[in-house]
Amino acid sequence: MKLLEVAQLIGGEVTGDHSVEITGIGKIETATAEEITFIANPVYEKFFSGTSAGAVVVSKRFNPALYERLDDRSVPLVIVDDPYLSFLTLLDYFSPQTELQKIGIHETAVVMDTAEISGEDVRIGPQVFIGEKVKIGNRVSILPNTVILAGAEIGDDVLIYPNVTIYNGCKIGKRVIIHSGTVIGSDGFGQAKNADGTFQKIPQKGIVVIGDDVEIGSNCTIDRATMGETIIHNGVKLDNMIQIAHNVEIGENTVIAAQSGIAGSTKIGKNCMIGGKVGIVGHITIADGVILTAATNVSKSITEAGMYSGYRSQPMRAELRQEATIRSLNKKK
Repeated sequence: MKLLEVAQLIGGEVTGDHSVEITGIGKIETATAEEITFIANPVYEKFFSGTSAGAVVVSKRFNPALYERLDDRSVPLVIVDDPYLSFLTLLDYFSPQTELQKIGIHETAVVMDTAEISGEDVRIGPQVFIGEKVKIGNRVSILPNTVILAGAEIGDDVLIYPNVTIYNGCKIGKRVIIHSGTVIGSDGFGQAKNADGTFQKIPQKGIVVIGDDVEIGSNCTIDRATMGETIIHNGVKLDNMIQIAHNVEIGENTVIAAQSGIAGSTKIGKNCMIGGKVGIVGHITIADGVILTAATNVSKSITEAGMYSGYRSQPMRAELRQEATIRSLNKKK
């Protein structure tokens, strides 16, 4: 499509030759003259001088005059409010999602007679197991080797990748994406110590409830509640390899990066951002709008929004001041 058509698709304004033919998208370092790329992070502005892309999507603050081109070619720009979101639109347009599973139930799938799969355009792949009284909504795609145990409920437009296990009674909302290897509803870690030093398992009788528009990465574990519910609210996004223990509650639109762990009965607020390898103890509360930097350890409740870091979490500026003080002591030696 012509660059002008691309700009109309994302609501942008073209500076330069709007008749350039665009056939695809690419990274700014490697894009060809027929591809469009973008600059959302200032870190990548340095590549503008040498990019071979046919056009670049940029924000209104970007100033091409600051970057002298390595050749004489003038690269057209598409100016938008948010280059990242605009590029996501182009990504969907130029690289649409391929069909992952054909409509219908594969002949090797095992579906119990009491399961309710009456929705339209349901896709169930090879070797899938659907247990007793499971409810499946419209346009659900369940890829090979997934297991859904008795009484689980799956909402409309859910995509479940291969080798996912959803235990009995768990509830999945609408438009949820669950990536390979994830386990939802396994027993929480509850053990009572006997007088002789042995441990007795505490029965885990609750469920997991996952809201709408949630995405869960590969190899995550979300434990069922001891009693009641482990709750992942609407819009939460989880990276790969995250452990969420029993009776945890995660507020709307909170995002959590890989290898983080949250211990039992902790409540995390809305719109939080939790970096990779963060550890959070159990039975505490984290307020709305909290940002935890990578590898932060949280051992007590956080009651105010803000950015926190450190081996024992504290406001990031305080942690940086302590680090600076320690470094200055070393210099004095």
